[in-house]
Amino acid sequence: MALPVLLSFSTNPSLFPRNLNPNPVIPNRRGSPSRNRSPVIASSLDPPREPTKLVTFLGKGGSGKTTAAVVAAQYYAKEGLHTCLVIQSQDPTAEQLMGCKIGTSPTLCNNNLSAVRLETSKMLLEPLDRMKKADARLNLTQGVLEGVVGEELGVLPGMDSIFSALTLQKLVNFLPSERSLGRTEFDMIVYDGIGSEETLRLIGAAERVRWYLKYIRNMAEKTDIGRLTAPSFLKLAYESIRLNGGTSEGKSSTDIWNNIERTLEKVSCSLSDSSKFRCYLVMDPSRSASVRSALRYWGCAIQAGTKITGALGFAPQSSLGVEVADKFSPLSFALVPYLSTDSFVDWDATINSLGKKTKDLLGATTESLQSSVRFDPSQKTLTLFMPGFDKSEIKLYQYRGGSELLVEAGDQRRIIQLPQGMHGKVGGAKFIDRNVLVTLR
Repeated sequence: MALPVLLSFSTNPSLFPRNLNPNPVIPNRRGSPSRNRSPVIASSLDPPREPTKLVTFLGKGGSGKTTAAVVAAQYYAKEGLHTCLVIQSQDPTAEQLMGCKIGTSPTLCNNNLSAVRLETSKMLLEPLDRMKKADARLNLTQGVLEGVVGEELGVLPGMDSIFSALTLQKLVNFLPSERSLGRTEFDMIVYDGIGSEETLRLIGAAERVRWYLKYIRNMAEKTDIGRLTAPSFLKLAYESIRLNGGTSEGKSSTDIWNNIERTLEKVSCSLSDSSKFRCYLVMDPSRSASVRSALRYWGCAIQAGTKITGALGFAPQSSLGVEVADKFSPLSFALVPYLSTDSFVDWDATINSLGKKTKDLLGATTESLQSSVRFDPSQKTLTLFMPGFDKSEIKLYQYRGGSELLVEAGDQRRIIQLPQGMHGKVGGAKFIDRNVLVTLR
């Protein structure tokens, strides 16, 4: 059946705020903890190490997202990987499962496993402090900004995603040029976000910001008010965020624009690289609503610009997983036993009880990742894999003279660059077994 097509054409400063934890416990890399240990200094003779990996989970509320994050963190730590569980919620479930207090600075809970709770009201203090120092040099606000007290500021909608993205970047270090030799690094970061929708926004943020940056830069360079005010505001913003750890000293506006563009591109590419980022679906196989939500989030994750590594189901019976696994093919599907937050969890026994399939999936030793876009230049067609969506929810638009295809679904938009030989108008589209087959002419 043909899919309705809508066409529109147009011609390394500190990771956390100061003084939050004056005597932190710093774990040895792949080893036991020590107190007030000096940062590990990398040597040129050390063998090259794998980049830090970021792991997160998507699922309906109550499906076991936080439990899955804790299980994964405990598994990685038991495997000898220096792991940090990052919680961005005031829900005490993670603390109950971990059996330790989780604060706003990384705290060692057991060998190889640290935990931290992100609080936006504290994360905004450091960028504000850098902004004040930059303003003192640029004299942009004539001293007004110096009178702003960070501890008095509350959190506005949207701030959580912005500051969590900056903090995760410092923890994971997606930008190779930003690697610091003077601090301890983690092997695994397990992130339990505020909610699945918020996590999806976070995943797609870098690519979406690139879209906005293109238009903002155009206004800044081609309008009188932009040419007058943009350089100062650009330097102030650049030094406040410092994605690459540098300063604006000696850099022109063009250099800063280009640097930001390259930085966003690197982060965006990292979040679509399964060797650096793993995203899992979580569900209760006995609840149809939970299964449908997981399928939906699968499609939404593709729209956000990433891949799903696999699916996990919390169920007491293996028979429940057999039927559900077929719905998520070709993803690998594995079961995780129920855990109670009302009693002590024996983590050694729990991790040992995990099946081989579950361990392989958490370790990403299985390979079932499917490309979400397939081009066929000979037929001038492209196939979009879009699970979880109904044909009526998918809209296609074209801009830039037919060189791009914009796909809208699940409150997400993504732009697909068409190969040179496939530029042209959409001639038709069909929805076939979770795939949209688009024909160009």
